[in-house]
Amino acid sequence: MTYIPESANFIPLELVQHKSEPQSISIDEWDRDNPKEECGIFGIFGPGDEVARTTFFGLFALQHRGQESAGIAVSDGSRIHVHKDMGLVTQVFNEHAIESLPGISAIGHTRYSTTGSSVLCNAQPLSCSTPYGDIAVAHNGNLVNTRVLRLELELEGVVFETTNDSEVILQLLAKLHRGCIEETVKAAMHQLQGAYSLVVLTPDKVIGVRDPHGIRPLCIGRINGSRYVLASESCALGPVGAVYLREVEPGEIIIIDRDGQNEIQGMPTERHATCLLEFIYFSRPDSMLYNRSLHQSRRRMGQELAREHPCPGAHVVIPIPDTGIPAALGYSEASHIPYNEGVIKSRYIQRTFIQPSQRMRDMGARMKYTPLKESLAGKKVVMVDDTIVRGTTTDKLVKMLFDAGAVEVHVRITAPPVRHPCYYGIDMANENELVAASHSVDEICKLIGATSLGYLSLEGAFRAVGMHKNKFCAACFDGKYPIDIPSDVRVSKLMLERKHGELAGVK
Repeated sequence: MTYIPESANFIPLELVQHKSEPQSISIDEWDRDNPKEECGIFGIFGPGDEVARTTFFGLFALQHRGQESAGIAVSDGSRIHVHKDMGLVTQVFNEHAIESLPGISAIGHTRYSTTGSSVLCNAQPLSCSTPYGDIAVAHNGNLVNTRVLRLELELEGVVFETTNDSEVILQLLAKLHRGCIEETVKAAMHQLQGAYSLVVLTPDKVIGVRDPHGIRPLCIGRINGSRYVLASESCALGPVGAVYLREVEPGEIIIIDRDGQNEIQGMPTERHATCLLEFIYFSRPDSMLYNRSLHQSRRRMGQELAREHPCPGAHVVIPIPDTGIPAALGYSEASHIPYNEGVIKSRYIQRTFIQPSQRMRDMGARMKYTPLKESLAGKKVVMVDDTIVRGTTTDKLVKMLFDAGAVEVHVRITAPPVRHPCYYGIDMANENELVAASHSVDEICKLIGATSLGYLSLEGAFRAVGMHKNKFCAACFDGKYPIDIPSDVRVSKLMLERKHGELAGVK
């Protein structure tokens, strides 16, 4: 994945260390009904610090954003070295791996795939060498003009080694690089269309970039007044001893080097269009967006849900942990129905290389959740959850509550019905998979076997956040896409594999 001008007599060194050949990673069938975010990204410039160790803990705090692969790229001041593999952050990195990555700066990535299969070659950060120095990139989001840019680069002789859109960004930067990385990034932004929050590593700089709509989050923090870090979410700052400064603004470029931190405007800010699902589901509740606590926003969503869809006569409000907890607390507060735990979530049922047996897959929800019969038996239950996407697991939860003795199960969802695909970095790009695209609320209620079903309205979600709708992308709910979607993009995340036949048979 190296761009080398024809006139350049330059041979790059192999920079990637890994432990195994490309392989697919199993995904627990239970998790497939939830929306999936692409990744978490982290960056630090810290001469004299253990930058790889700091990045590890930053990625560990962002593990919820992606569990398929993880990687760290470190600059030693002259070259960039990368360690990445399939699996969770703690599976990819051990003490030996961290100690083998000394340097002055680093970027990291933890991935859920939305363009390109879940295989090692698509793991990030991605890196390449140019006549002006090495470059590494970690990307959160999805481009919508990947095919066009990739074809242009291929016609110029670039050979791609992955099937994701992030390598298009890397190779575009390599092509445009003429010695000034700030101008290179700025020029690339004018060709990129779609959602992208980036951390870019060169031998002497770490750069943060956010697309002109600010669809995916990115923030900046500071350690001990002199070390700057970038992270997808503010929840990754505290564990590394950093204090939150602010969000990176849409269209902004943050440059961090030995002179400190500076910013330039790469492109004019379009209307803000931060993904509303970040508030509802993706981001950790201890993160901040738009300087608002996500825990408090979700609590207010539960309060709005109780007003819009009351459940008189119910005995208990229970959350589906963990994301349903703040909203369930809010529902209980507004409805005056007691709150209690109704199910316990296993903290250790995660993505794994060990395939469950068919019998274990059939057990579904019971592998992940255990009902508390003493909280449910003989009760009319309000079950608060964040989303219903495909509708293939909520029915298992409802049945589990009835089996535990609940006499009624009233399902309340803190998101509006998901009726439209997302093309900006969430793995739900097929309308046929979205149950609300083809079923009414009453029909979904029957499908999941609930006593009743209520979704929070889009207006209720905006009221809970306390901001105007023009600050958000809510396309998966209302179909109003802030960035035009070309017709050739309306296919699955494996479009590049199908086009090139590069990874035939990969799951």
